[in-house]
Amino acid sequence: MPARALMFQGTGSDVGKSLIVAGLARAFTQRGLAVRPFKPQNMSNNAAVTTDGGEIGRAQALQARAARAAPTVHMNPVLLKPQSEIGAQIVVQGRVYGSAKAAAYQHMKRELLPCVLDSFTRLRGEADIVLVEGAGSAAEVNLRANDIANMGFARAAAVPVVLIGDIDRGGVIASLVGTKSVLAPEDAALVRGFIVNKFRGDAALFAAGMERIAQATGWEALGLVPYFADARLLPAEDALALEQNRPAKPAGGARIAVPILPHIANFDDLDPLDAEPRVDLQRVRPGAALPGDADLIIIPGSKATIADLAALRDAGFDIDIAAHRRRGGMILGLCGGYQMLGRMIADPKGLEGPPARVEGLGLLDVATTLSADKRLEPAHGTTEDDVPFAGYEMHMGATEGPDCARPFARLADGSPEGAVSPDGRVMGTYTHGLFADDRQRAAWLNRFAAGSANVAYEFVVERTLDALAAHLAAHLDLDRLLTLAR
Repeated sequence: MPARALMFQGTGSDVGKSLIVAGLARAFTQRGLAVRPFKPQNMSNNAAVTTDGGEIGRAQALQARAARAAPTVHMNPVLLKPQSEIGAQIVVQGRVYGSAKAAAYQHMKRELLPCVLDSFTRLRGEADIVLVEGAGSAAEVNLRANDIANMGFARAAAVPVVLIGDIDRGGVIASLVGTKSVLAPEDAALVRGFIVNKFRGDAALFAAGMERIAQATGWEALGLVPYFADARLLPAEDALALEQNRPAKPAGGARIAVPILPHIANFDDLDPLDAEPRVDLQRVRPGAALPGDADLIIIPGSKATIADLAALRDAGFDIDIAAHRRRGGMILGLCGGYQMLGRMIADPKGLEGPPARVEGLGLLDVATTLSADKRLEPAHGTTEDDVPFAGYEMHMGATEGPDCARPFARLADGSPEGAVSPDGRVMGTYTHGLFADDRQRAAWLNRFAAGSANVAYEFVVERTLDALAAHLAAHLDLDRLLTLAR
């Protein structure tokens, strides 16, 4: 018998769909159910490598972890990774399918629906319940034709829907009632109820609001969920998370600066550093300068390396990085950031836009040639200071040059990876997830005499998922949600 399924759509982006699905996945798993997360279509440059050798959105990897299931490509069969001039790279069931601009992609969605339904059917065959996450807003009726992300999928797969609104941004009554008013009657009939998320204050003060929404829509009020502050401790997928305010850190620790560029990718590489109480991690937007007293500058990954390198120069970050280097500061480039540190980046096949060959920052004596082949696999070994690490690689292109003779790391098979400058102050690596390894993070912080607070990052994530599950169980009727699932 196929598993039950329930879909969670939102009135907009960042209303908490991913978080609620993750929390429910953990809560239902704790009840002994086999849970699988599913998102038909995702748009994110924050991706994860799966156990079956593909890639999916970071949120679905976290939801799989919450369900204590191995992440597979079928949990997110269509992943759109925004690039620069060519629109978005399209990943289907874990592999690169092609690239398209937004208008062209709207016509491609119909041919992708069979892949989406195939993946959904596979998950239903191995689970008791599938928790489906929509994308963006259910009210984007201008994109309803050929839709595979929200109501189009729900109709095709006959999956009931719960709509989530975000009261923290204001106007939640209007957003929920307004969504009902613009949905086609057949789509609105799929909605079984609504959740109001991110509430702050006395819940009794919004009781009348919940009743007003229920009366205006005819949908069941399924719960008012208070704001979950510890969400910041979980890996984020949406770049909107980069805008969030974070608690101030005490003075005297390590100061790490990160230039935030338009096509930043895999920015969850930074999350474990944020979890360290003695690390002041400063995300610096264009218009501000990288702090002159930083111990380390990290240039993060990018989905459009050449475009982001130009943006880095336009912001004047290259001047700040050069000054930091002259002062003897350390610089680490991750994936696309590693490519930017070299002498040159070539894109002969125009994978990121028109074919180009551009000058890099010149802080490592290496050069990169972009290629269509994509490396997606776990990575583990030891770094040049003999500290073990475990992470993953996700990149296109090859980097070679004299500084590769001083590799950043040796992989488990003995092969060299990355590059280090002659004085050891500039390093580049294709390894993501480096700082999630407690051994690596402690070694880096010891370089700056900051020391790790012995934060067990994986334990922090697990503890937070358990707390999130308890939080939702206290404010949502889990039995009612199971009843609504079909």
